[in-house]
Amino acid sequence: MRIAMIGAGYVGLVSGACFADFGHTVCCIEKHPDRLAILRRGELPIFEPGLADLVAANVRAGRLSFTSDLAQSVQGAEAVFIAVGTPSRRGDGFADLSYVYQAAREIAAAIEGYLVVITKSTVPVGTGDEVERIIAETRPGAEFAVVSNPEFLREGAAIADFKRPDRIIVGTDDVRALAVMEELYRPLYLNRSPILITSRRSAELTKYAANAFLATKITFINEMADLCERVGADVQDVARGMGLDNRIGAKFLHAGPGFGGSCIPKDTLALIKTAQEWGAPTRIVETVVAVNEQRKRAMARKVIGACGGSVRGKTIAVFGLTFKPNTDDVRDAPALAIITALQDGGARVRAYDPQGTQQARSCLENVVYTGGPYACAEGADALVIVTEWDAFRALDLKRVRRLMKAPVLVDLRNIYEPKDLLAAGFVYVSVGRPSAAPDAGSDARSPPLQLARRPRRSTQPLRADSAED
Repeated sequence: MRIAMIGAGYVGLVSGACFADFGHTVCCIEKHPDRLAILRRGELPIFEPGLADLVAANVRAGRLSFTSDLAQSVQGAEAVFIAVGTPSRRGDGFADLSYVYQAAREIAAAIEGYLVVITKSTVPVGTGDEVERIIAETRPGAEFAVVSNPEFLREGAAIADFKRPDRIIVGTDDVRALAVMEELYRPLYLNRSPILITSRRSAELTKYAANAFLATKITFINEMADLCERVGADVQDVARGMGLDNRIGAKFLHAGPGFGGSCIPKDTLALIKTAQEWGAPTRIVETVVAVNEQRKRAMARKVIGACGGSVRGKTIAVFGLTFKPNTDDVRDAPALAIITALQDGGARVRAYDPQGTQQARSCLENVVYTGGPYACAEGADALVIVTEWDAFRALDLKRVRRLMKAPVLVDLRNIYEPKDLLAAGFVYVSVGRPSAAPDAGSDARSPPLQLARRPRRSTQPLRADSAED
């Protein structure tokens, strides 16, 4: 099939390359001149494992191309995907749909024959209705159908998610459009990927509901981590115990500094605004968003506490700038808020990230970026692990300790075992687990640290489910 993909950003580029790899002929439309020039040079404007090779192979095969000419690409296409950005609108938090509606107008002007217009961008409920209205009014008499087909791609694993999806959501009640969608995704039938056919509005809401639920799981386990620190429990054990219940599942139960990225923050906010607009406020999601924002600042306070209550004049090494590993995306990354708070406290910040440095430069000021983890740790008063890149999981801890001015390590992703850090002589602070320090005489450079203690027992009688120490 001939496909036009409007937008060659993260979703459009990954989707276009994967459809081309299935054997379809795909033309990605990119209006930004610099981005288009990069793509035509055979380079990528984003980092995603495996994507560069996939794009190059399909460009060589003649199945994937890039252009700024939307009209020419739409003419002759059997399906047109709208995969443009829908960022949070400044001032009110609603999704900015201006790019979607502009794409709809340009599609309408170029329609020749029956065309299936597929919204891949994440959009609020009812957007498909408006896209349909715009096309019908712009081009009366045109034969077309508007379908909702939300994406569920995880940054860092997007190609696998596209080619081996756990579900494909198709929102349409048009029989001809459904036949086109089935042909588009026919290569996935061998993988038995479930295709759920719904109404267009149900498909639109499914994407927001899924991301809001994942955000809720993350926020819940983060609050449990705070409780674990107070009562002397281990949040990783708690999460494992919860995750073994197949009604809950183990995924997204990893305590950390809060969620970020290009999707969940803006999608939860857009869902809140949509629900308020329709008179059905989502109180749980509203609380999740508020708690997550507070979480990032709380992590900065955790670092300051590990440094004895002040970071003024101290050098803090930050490992990880992206919101998750295997991406260069720093949008709403916890590291940004944490670094800013540390700088507000008077700290000098050095940082290292395997892929996110260039993106972070446009968001942060007065940060010294280094070329590797050991250079970042040299002379630091404390080291903070913010993103769980594989490159940070097997550090030479003794070497790191020798390089640092003070052996304080704050692990916001719990990628190390406390016993290993204590054996290496570190003051070790993690999330949802009791903090600990080496014996007082083991290293005179160790700063004072208030260790987490179990709460004093109440004088009230023990409950039946309590136990003596």
